[in-house]
Amino acid sequence: MSELQNIDSLFVANTYNRFPIEIKEGNGSILKDFNGKEYIDLGSGIGVTIFGINDKPWKDAVINQINTLQHASNLYYTKPCADLAKALCEKTGMKKVFFGNSGAEANECAIKVARKYAEEKKGNDYYKIITLVNSFHGRTITTLAATGQDVFHKSFTPLTDGFLYAKANDVDGLKELVKNNKVAAIMFECVQGEGGVLPLNADFIKAIDDICKSEDILMVVDEVQTGNGRTGKMYAYMNFGINPDIVSTAKGLGGGLPIGACLMNEKVQNVLKFGDHGSTFGGNPVACAGALSIVNRIDDKLLDDVKAKSEYVFNSLNGSEGIESVSGLGLMIGIKTVKPAKEVVLKCMEKGVICLTAKDKVRLLPALNINMEDLKKAVEIIKEVAKEN
Repeated sequence: MSELQNIDSLFVANTYNRFPIEIKEGNGSILKDFNGKEYIDLGSGIGVTIFGINDKPWKDAVINQINTLQHASNLYYTKPCADLAKALCEKTGMKKVFFGNSGAEANECAIKVARKYAEEKKGNDYYKIITLVNSFHGRTITTLAATGQDVFHKSFTPLTDGFLYAKANDVDGLKELVKNNKVAAIMFECVQGEGGVLPLNADFIKAIDDICKSEDILMVVDEVQTGNGRTGKMYAYMNFGINPDIVSTAKGLGGGLPIGACLMNEKVQNVLKFGDHGSTFGGNPVACAGALSIVNRIDDKLLDDVKAKSEYVFNSLNGSEGIESVSGLGLMIGIKTVKPAKEVVLKCMEKGVICLTAKDKVRLLPALNINMEDLKKAVEIIKEVAKEN
């Protein structure tokens, strides 16, 4: 065990089963460890560094803000916070934004908005929220309750009450839950990321939309991992022609700094009043300045490039020896391999490619602007590892 790993094991909580790589630095989609070995990064910090490492526009925005004002609290107005909220609303058509520090916090805000709206509109017994089996919405006690995977619930009960779980793509089952319960909202990911990189069927998403409209139930879309250009649209729901009432997002929004956002449409824009919610660090000027540099560069050219790279990866991997299937959307890709996923990931690391896992799949979340040369080299290494005896 190295000195760094020893210090980590002694003083950092044992919540992570880290891979045996000590990352020192990087540039673009190339990471380098303390021994000088280089890796093509297909994980981007679990979908965070969407313009790569050492991204100059992001770095300049962050440094300029640090040199100006690093924090002021939400007792006062700051320009990066206001400008970022405006940019997000203009790109989505949403009306208001609440800023937190993570995806879990964005989802907590979404849940609070949904329940308060339902209480005011229908009564305080309309508090149940339907999520999907295999979903993942965070690790707080409430977002764990929203997560439709028993494995995450173990040891932390009792969880927050009021969550129901529908099977993904089961329209009849969803309708039955709505019929038999007093429901405030339906909350879902368009692509279940931690659940195995599984896109929902377009017909199922359309059914959710129809149910929410007919029953005056709020539609909440969790875009923590799918958002900010990852699927070839600004947000994944835009691939399906729907207009959610609430959207949560984080990860790629910050480019490497902690930030989460809960976006609200005209129906719910005024639900939260003074004192209903808050965050000490939410809307932090430095995090918002970095995020604004990210949001302003997610344009049609970049999104078209994401779609083209996605098509290349799918076409290259589908049918390749040792690969059973490829799922996902845009540059959010899951690969079901004949070999165990973790074995493939470890072997790829040996050969200089960093991948992730999701359930029993190898998961790819590369930077959106990864150059094709690096992407092609990495994909060939994955294919090579997958078919090795």
